[in-house]
Order: sequence, then structure tokens, then C-alpha cells
Amino acid sequence: MILKCIRTVAVAALALVSTHVAGQDLLARQAPVDRKLKAVDSLALIRQIKAEQAVYPAYSLYPNWNNERVHAYGNTVNVPDSFRIDLTGFCMPTTHTKITSKCGPRWRRMHNGLDIKVYIGDTIRAAFDGRVRMVKYERRGYGKYVVIRHDNGLETIYGHLSKQIVKEDEYVKAGDPIGLGGNTGRSTGSHLHFETRFLGEVINPEFMFDFPNQDIVADSYLFVRGANRYAYQRTRALAAVKSGKSGAAEAEKAAIRYHKIRKGDTLGRISRIYHVSIDRLCKLNGIRRTTTLRIGQVLRCS
Repeated sequence: MILKCIRTVAVAALALVSTHVAGQDLLARQAPVDRKLKAVDSLALIRQIKAEQAVYPAYSLYPNWNNERVHAYGNTVNVPDSFRIDLTGFCMPTTHTKITSKCGPRWRRMHNGLDIKVYIGDTIRAAFDGRVRMVKYERRGYGKYVVIRHDNGLETIYGHLSKQIVKEDEYVKAGDPIGLGGNTGRSTGSHLHFETRFLGEVINPEFMFDFPNQDIVADSYLFVRGANRYAYQRTRALAAVKSGKSGAAEAEKAAIRYHKIRKGDTLGRISRIYHVSIDRLCKLNGIRRTTTLRIGQVLRCS
């Protein structure tokens, strides 16, 4: 009888151990499956994000999608203190290199973009991937124009076209033809009016695009709220020097200066060149003393 009880207990114990081991084996076999499911979930999430970006580029930055007005935001948008804009994957909007009018004060009003000499019928291309927000005509302004919102947060405006060859809400890739050069609207000769804006705030296109060399200035541009407003401080300062209305010292103080990183540059060297502290450089550019400087990177120095 005792022997039978011992045998029963032994069998029960063995069964429990076997069940535990089997459970562990099941969990072990399930682990790769769980990882695969997580990977599938991650891929699905990535596809969903890309799909949303295709529908509404930079949707996390902008409060709405408006097909009626170029300047559609005003105080409705929360502009970040700083934001780094990725400029890679660009295409120059035109192969022409001659700038006929700069961004800044002109004829007692603000000129919010660059005028590049083009001829009627020249192909105008999208600067970055994005979605066409507006295709409109403005008789006393842009003429026939196109507005594109890009994945990197920028909006670009192409004015005075003779023909628009895209439709509103159409997704375009960098380099896709969007229109033909023209002389429509408030224009005194065939040219492309090219604007770059971030959340409605004007950024001088020359801070990002180098038309004479048909290239971008750097791989990215650091937008700093308030420092970019029309980017006219430097233009006004240089104009003041030429007209003799203020001294060079005042003009230099008013100017916003930028430095493109070259081989051997350090924060210390740049601070000495522009007579600005390293801490100030870091604050202006949203970086730290330990940040690695990349050749081609552009830093704001005043």
C-alpha cells in the first residue's frame, strides 16, 4: 500500500514537471512569433504614417489643410522655438541662375521671395516631395501660382507662371514639372517668383538654395523663431551702409550673420571670427558645446 502511494506521488510530480517544461517550450516557441507580430505591427504603423504623410505632409506641424489662402495660418499655428529642416532630396526649381530681385524691402513694401529670370514656357519643378495645396490665379499678385507643402515642413510658392500643370491635392516628387515660366499677375517681365515658408513665416530662399551653383547651401537649415522673420535684417543693414544712413558698426550689429562649416572649424574659432560667445552660438543654433560640427552645416552667428 505504501509502495503504491509513493508510486502515485512520483507519477504526479513527474507530470507536473513535464507540464512546466512543456509550458516553457511553448513560451520559447511563441517568443519568435511574438517578435514577428511586433515587427508586422511596426511595419503596418510605418506604412500608416507614410500614408498620412502623403495625404497631409508635415501633418504634425500644421493645424489645417487650406486650399483657399496662401497665408492661411496667422495666430492659429504653434511655431516651435527651433526646427531643423531637412534639405536633402531637393531639386532646383529652375536651371536658370540669374536672380533679378532679392528677398527683402522693395519699393516700400516687403518682397517675400526671390525673383529668378526665366523665359515663358520654361519648365518649373517641385523643389521637394510634397502635396499641392493651391493652384490659383491672382491678377494683382502672384498671377498663376502653385503652393506645395513638403514632408520636411516647408511650403514653397511658385508665382507668375504661364501655365500650371498640376492639380490641388496632387502628390508630387522633387523634380516633377509643376508649371511653365511666365509673366502673369503683378510682373514686369518673365520670371519665377519663388518663396519658402515655414508655418507661414518667410525664410529667405538664399539661406537654403544657391541658385548660381544650382545646389543647396547645406544638408539642413535650422529655423529659429523670430530670427527668421522675413530675414530682412541683413538686407536692411547692407542697404543702410550703401546709402550712408548709418555707420558700418550699426549695420553690422543689425545684420544676421551665418557661417558655413569648413574643414578645421570649431565653435571656439567661429566665436572669435564673429565676436560672439560659444554659449550664444549654442543658444542660437540649438546645439551644445559637445555637438559635432559637420562640414557644410550652416550656423547662425548673430
